[in-house]
Amino acid sequence: MTIDTTLPAYKSGHLSHPKYRADIDGLRAIAVLSVVGFHAFPNWVKGGFIGVDIFFVLSGFLISTIIFDNLERDSFSFVEFYSRRIKRIFPALLLVLIASFTFGWFALLADEYKQLGKHIAAGAGFVSNFVFWNESGYFDNAAETKPLLHLWTLGIEEQFYIIWPLLLWAAWKRKFNLLTVTIVIAVVSFVLNIKGVHTGAVATFYSPQTRFWELLTGSILAYIKLYKQNIFSKYKQKLDLWLGVVTYVHTSEANGNTLRNVQSLLGAALISTGILIITKERHFPGSWALLPTLGAVLIISSGPQAWLNRTILSNRILVWFGLISFPLYLWHWPLLSFARIVESETPAREIRITAVFVSILLAWLTYILVEKPIRFGKYGNAKTIILLILIVIVGYVGYNTYKLDGLGFRALPQKYEMITKSSKWDYGNDTECNKKYLMSPCQVSGDTLKIMIIGDSHGNHLFPGIAKLTNTGIIAAGTCTPLLGIFLHVKNNQDDHPCARIDFLSKNLDLLKNNPGINTVILSSFWRPVLDGKLINKREREFWGGISLVSIYEHENKLTNQEKVYFGLSRTIEKIREYKRKIVFVRDPPDIADDFRDYCLKREKALFYSSSDCTISRNYVEFQRVNEDKLIEKLTKKFPELLILDPINTFCDEDNCFLMKKGKPFYRDQHHLSIYGSDIIGQELIKFLN
Repeated sequence: MTIDTTLPAYKSGHLSHPKYRADIDGLRAIAVLSVVGFHAFPNWVKGGFIGVDIFFVLSGFLISTIIFDNLERDSFSFVEFYSRRIKRIFPALLLVLIASFTFGWFALLADEYKQLGKHIAAGAGFVSNFVFWNESGYFDNAAETKPLLHLWTLGIEEQFYIIWPLLLWAAWKRKFNLLTVTIVIAVVSFVLNIKGVHTGAVATFYSPQTRFWELLTGSILAYIKLYKQNIFSKYKQKLDLWLGVVTYVHTSEANGNTLRNVQSLLGAALISTGILIITKERHFPGSWALLPTLGAVLIISSGPQAWLNRTILSNRILVWFGLISFPLYLWHWPLLSFARIVESETPAREIRITAVFVSILLAWLTYILVEKPIRFGKYGNAKTIILLILIVIVGYVGYNTYKLDGLGFRALPQKYEMITKSSKWDYGNDTECNKKYLMSPCQVSGDTLKIMIIGDSHGNHLFPGIAKLTNTGIIAAGTCTPLLGIFLHVKNNQDDHPCARIDFLSKNLDLLKNNPGINTVILSSFWRPVLDGKLINKREREFWGGISLVSIYEHENKLTNQEKVYFGLSRTIEKIREYKRKIVFVRDPPDIADDFRDYCLKREKALFYSSSDCTISRNYVEFQRVNEDKLIEKLTKKFPELLILDPINTFCDEDNCFLMKKGKPFYRDQHHLSIYGSDIIGQELIKFLN
């Protein structure tokens, strides 16, 4: 997103620069409009995110052209190179970071503002890709509510701009063949990408080592255009002549025009195909990224005289969008993301259209009033120093906001304080328990263990409420649904889900066996999604996609999810029964489709917030529990000694189920209990166990 194509060939100081090509600006316009279209209308422009890959190729091509040419001339200057990058990138980036911080001051809760502060610091330090990679996980908030998520691409590019000139300079000093060096590194990066997309999809998406091959493809093209123009010239002449015979009635001379036109059209076809058929559900980048990458290479290599490049891509409208593409890329996503946050749901189509038009206006104003005056004119060194100081200050402000937990003294967090103060807690981050029992997550209270909670995070969220009300030793080590012989698979991120790879339940059962003092086992898990195979929560549905269960017993894989759950849970109960322990099965409290704060409190009405109770229909809750009811009925018939605790009457009256009472939330999100909610159900459990 940081390509410099707006200068004619000239020498400023030491560095020479490539001749301006209008068609490249046109290609940048196609790339940025594809990304904007995908973000604003993902159901219409499903593969628009591949515009980022086009940008990567363009960046590699143009930056490497500068580096190769100036190394050959012995005129390369690191100071001037990085000074130009700073004046190109920092002005618009600073403006967007400051604007996001300012809007977030009024629109975000403390935890959201804390996260924004971290993302501002990461954006200022060009490490956003690593931060978002580390954030990706079960408890991470939806991508669409991260206003600076798009800066991961800027991180990739800037890391390339730092590493690549140094590497090329070192290779040039040692008289290595720069084309060979580029090809070898590109191949290694591509291989890592192909392997990684199946073993660690998230890491492969965000890692520079699995993305650099796209930029290096542009670098290879740059070298060929500079020094190997005549490579395969005899074969290209024959191919051009053959294409002319096939295409035209009268044989034309082999002047290269036909081949250039076919090249360009084929490149456009590859990009168009990618936009149409590549979706976020596919393993990406992987081999799918070859479509936009090779498409961009073919279009660039065909040259400005190809018909498509000359007529379509050099059109004034596309060139104009190309000139503002960097600020447009920076502005559009924060506007769409903040709209999603304020609306607490996907914004209406009219709002998204408005956000796109506003981002175009802001991009144009940024280009005219900020970018051009800073990039060109006098006092270049002073501008560079000031920009460096400003980016450090903005990064520090973001980091400080993160360290101060989102500046909770602001007006909006104060309005929500009654709710948020008890809604957040860490599920299972007990280092003492981790070390002693070699399990993570793990929570322990008391010295002599008497109670063990087995299950997933819905087991863990019972722990604080029970531990607070009893001196009895209790341990919770919940990670996966307690189905012996059954592994959990999700439609998306399958390889990253620990319950698809590690048998946590066997570890739990071994711990139970080796601690005979434990006399009671509490089984608690998020049963409905594994029974139904789907999630009602929008964020989780986007992250996981869908849920399936895979049994180690082949004959069970032909059964329904409900049947697999029954057999897996039966084996778990039988194993615990072998150890002669009392078993308490805790049913889930009600859950909802959204974070309870978004469900109960509309952000735009925050100033008028009152602590009235928030409810959902009990009939709706009971309808969602039909499959769980059937499971309980079958289990109690097979295991009559099984104790069942159903908290529905604790959370619900005859007509409604409460998500909060007296301004205190029962939940920390859409289905995990808060401290207060855990206390409420803990009181019921203690009575039940006594």
